[in-house]
Amino acid sequence: MNIDLRGKRVIVTGASRGIGRAIAQAFAAEGARVAICARSEDAISAEGKSLEGSALEVIARAVDVTDTDKVKSFVDEVVEAWGGVDVLVNNAGQGKGGNLDTLTPEDILAHANILQMGHFRFVQAVVPHMRAQRWGRIIEINALAGSIPTPDGIPSVINRASCIALSRSLGMSLARDNILVNSLNMGWIDTGQWDRHYKEMPPGVSREEFNEMVLKVVPLGRFGKPEDITGMALFLASEYASFISAASIDISGGMGGQIAYFPTLKRDFAEAARKRNENA
Repeated sequence: MNIDLRGKRVIVTGASRGIGRAIAQAFAAEGARVAICARSEDAISAEGKSLEGSALEVIARAVDVTDTDKVKSFVDEVVEAWGGVDVLVNNAGQGKGGNLDTLTPEDILAHANILQMGHFRFVQAVVPHMRAQRWGRIIEINALAGSIPTPDGIPSVINRASCIALSRSLGMSLARDNILVNSLNMGWIDTGQWDRHYKEMPPGVSREEFNEMVLKVVPLGRFGKPEDITGMALFLASEYASFISAASIDISGGMGGQIAYFPTLKRDFAEAARKRNENA
């Protein structure tokens, strides 16, 4: 299969690290024009320089996805420079934990402003340009917790669910303009957040023990890598996916409903480790 994306004008949000960075690098390697953004000026500038050797052209800017005017200005800059935009990869936004006892409504709203509204702002900014050329691809990077709820992590559960619903709704309404919208829902992708989870464990827990516990719910038995997402992103941006819209695709190593058991598994594991320490 020869996926030809040479010259395509691609925007990737949250592209300074992790999944967004891997996707931007994949489009660059295909000879696309790649516009990237993230909050950190230093990080996104460094990533922009790293893409210059492979991408046809690069634009790298610091953009806060909660700022509607800055989002629109960034998209307008891309369109002015390249004459339009073909592909939007909406990746910006991280997960957030918490439950009914630890969260405030403002916590959830702040997370929603980054995820739901951040994604919406970029879609609203690019769609007029895609409509004008009657061609566009929008790829929403979401999380499995949005399609299969877990009993913890309320902000991620409800805000990712809203993002997936938005993607499916837009995939129906924009198809008439030949703008195809699809969602990729991540499972356990190792982009550094598992280092943070590991640091929450009691003393004496080895990384091997921790990984074994985490991967009990992943049928494939390993963490995903950012590179495990790039192939599907490239495919959805290509003509091979010209009849796919409003799809919600899990990239999770076979994990489905098992995700609901993980919060209890993690708590029980941590409690057992604490008791082990007490009895040592």
